Amino acid sequence: MTRLSVEMLAADAPAPITSAGHAQLGLAVLAGIAVIVLLITKFKLHAFLSLTIGSLALGAIAGAPLDKVLTSFTTGLGTTVAGVGVLIALGAILGKMLADSGGADQIVDTILAKAGGRAMPWAMVLIASVIGLPLFFEVGVVLLIPVVLMVAKRGNYSLMRIGIPALAGLSVMHGLVPPHPGPLVAIDAVKANLGVTLALGVLIAIPTVIIAGPLFSKFAARWVDVPAPDRMLPQRASEELEQRPGFGATLATILLPVVLMLSKALVDIVIDDPTNLTQRVFDVIGSPLIALLATVLVGIFTLLRPAGFGKERLTPLVEKGLAPIAGILLIVGAGGGFKQTLIDTGVGQMILDISKDWSIPALLLAWLIAVGIRLATGSATVATVSAAGLVAPLAADMSTAHTALLVLAIGAGSLFFSHVNDAGFWLVKEYFGLTVGQTVKTWSVMETIISVVAGGLVLLLSLVI
Repeated sequence: MTRLSVEMLAADAPAPITSAGHAQLGLAVLAGIAVIVLLITKFKLHAFLSLTIGSLALGAIAGAPLDKVLTSFTTGLGTTVAGVGVLIALGAILGKMLADSGGADQIVDTILAKAGGRAMPWAMVLIASVIGLPLFFEVGVVLLIPVVLMVAKRGNYSLMRIGIPALAGLSVMHGLVPPHPGPLVAIDAVKANLGVTLALGVLIAIPTVIIAGPLFSKFAARWVDVPAPDRMLPQRASEELEQRPGFGATLATILLPVVLMLSKALVDIVIDDPTNLTQRVFDVIGSPLIALLATVLVGIFTLLRPAGFGKERLTPLVEKGLAPIAGILLIVGAGGGFKQTLIDTGVGQMILDISKDWSIPALLLAWLIAVGIRLATGSATVATVSAAGLVAPLAADMSTAHTALLVLAIGAGSLFFSHVNDAGFWLVKEYFGLTVGQTVKTWSVMETIISVVAGGLVLLLSLVI
């Protein structure tokens, strides 16, 4: 079995965990999570501060020396940011390039021009899924809301018939498909293969988004039959531009990192020889860092130049793209610190020991843990990083495919039933002009469908691969 942590909290090798030790660690986990939940929900404290305080509470109740807890937390924070921080930054820059150049609008307008009538909900899923690949969920929502409102108004559609497919496309990409922060952190925590996870994530995402998007939107439109709210539409980037990049160039730019990462995975499977020159080349160009960096550089010529952006506008654009992700980076980093504290106090080993006596599959256990943390904290990212830290030891003896499925099980669980403690819940409510009850019947149910369907597909795939 692989080592469970880089640095153990005790100076000497830890003694075997007894049942009393299990009880104390279990209490420490519950208390740590309860502190995080209470601070986020009751006192409205930022998730970064809440995770930091929760990590200290976890270590203190577990009986670990405070200086060792601090070392574990800062080590986990640094390792997580080092692993995914640059990728998040590059994704944010790419998203800003897409938005400001009008490339995202070009994708949207081109697809909408080809669709109509019953095909419109399917077109919205396609738009949201493509646009959602490089964008954070909140950015995608803000970007797509004007389109959703415009289509609903012009086509006289129920807002839910158009809006739910768009939200489903964004949410599925956010929870299941790297390079989004949640899946990337989980991949790093359980040491999964990114290319295999990406391939299986896309495979699971397609039927999931169909069920939770166009199919569920029929019922959502009956339950909440509301028109698009009569408000001024936010100005689209392309309305200020004299020209914008072409559809083909924009689509190729968006898909470039996915193609590079999938190519690496395929070459690894076909050649499977670390000394082979071809495989070594693809290992480099298919790494997330190089794939996203290359895409950003390509985007300068395929997105910014066609939109008339000179080199003097590049630096301000990058700065504006990076500014909003400071909070996300801190939350993800603190989540990594909490994860490392869980591991170093022996909680990971405890989960491994206890689960040996259960008949529950490891993938289902991972899904349930993510569901519990999601319901408690309201954050899919916090649920993902915390659950990944708890179940990481379960991946030690798993195959490459099953380790990837473990990541996807966590991602699926992290999307379960968004409610009033989730910022996304209020974002959807306010943009669509819904009541709390209407938001629950549409958005919250849609998120639950995504979580259950994706979780079920993960379990089914685990039986055949």
